[in-house]
Amino acid sequence: MRPTVVLRSATRILVVYIAYAGAGLAHDDVPDANAASLRSTYAALQDKLSHNQFERPLYLDSRENQGELRGEVYAIVEYSFPTVNADLRAPNHWCDILNLHLNVKYCNAVADKARPTLTTFVGRKHDEPLEAAHRMEFVFRCGSQNPDYLHVHLDAETGPFGTRNYHIMVEAIPLEDERTFVHLAYSYAYTAGASFAMQTYLKTFGANKVGFTVVDKQPDGQPVYVGKMRGVLERNTMRYYLAIDAYLHALSAPLHERFEKRIRGWFAATERYSLQLHEVDEREYIEMKRSEFRRQQEPREVAQ
Repeated sequence: MRPTVVLRSATRILVVYIAYAGAGLAHDDVPDANAASLRSTYAALQDKLSHNQFERPLYLDSRENQGELRGEVYAIVEYSFPTVNADLRAPNHWCDILNLHLNVKYCNAVADKARPTLTTFVGRKHDEPLEAAHRMEFVFRCGSQNPDYLHVHLDAETGPFGTRNYHIMVEAIPLEDERTFVHLAYSYAYTAGASFAMQTYLKTFGANKVGFTVVDKQPDGQPVYVGKMRGVLERNTMRYYLAIDAYLHALSAPLHERFEKRIRGWFAATERYSLQLHEVDEREYIEMKRSEFRRQQEPREVAQ
């Protein structure tokens, strides 16, 4: 195999992992203090939640610092806190959420009381066999017993090509009128080797892709959006938030209809931000996820 082909393959694999890799801030497990902090954040973000480019009560932030990337979404959702709290505490429900992402090919939750884990397989944005995908193990933790505060983590120590310290974190508090304030955070660290592969991707396949943060304006007044590694981070921060939202929205449907409602809802939500998030057409996405769902019904064959 030629060196350029090997490099291109490795670069694509790394981008898939960075796209998939989980999120989060490392909070101390002090429920009352964390709940109070989230309430303070909610109060401070009122203007940004009311006035933004997303046309919904949502604020997105991202940063890159010394080999680490971190993205966050704060949003008000139209679901009651008891619903959000009950469903996001269950590891197997997180498989239903993560499987909505283009690159997630399979997820299996093992509900061990001492150490719940999620075995995931991550691949390209198109349909592919699991043999071509890559496996990651996430440890699931639900850190709070406060009845008015949700706090969950998914953590993986290592990833491919020098990436490490993958984290997904979600916390939530109840609001009035049967609404909930949700905070999704997502972060990972990378080495020089991983950075090199990502820079190769950004100069080729990802050259014209952007995130959501406006960093400048063109002479005609049109926004200039953040690109490069922060752009990758922001796109996937939004994809994961929209997966949570699509999962919660589908709970209103009968059980046998929820899968279809989830995948159609997630795709429609991402197309609202097609400049950043469009990758495949609806038919390809729906057929791919249906195929993966059928494969999901046989976890023992791939979870070894």
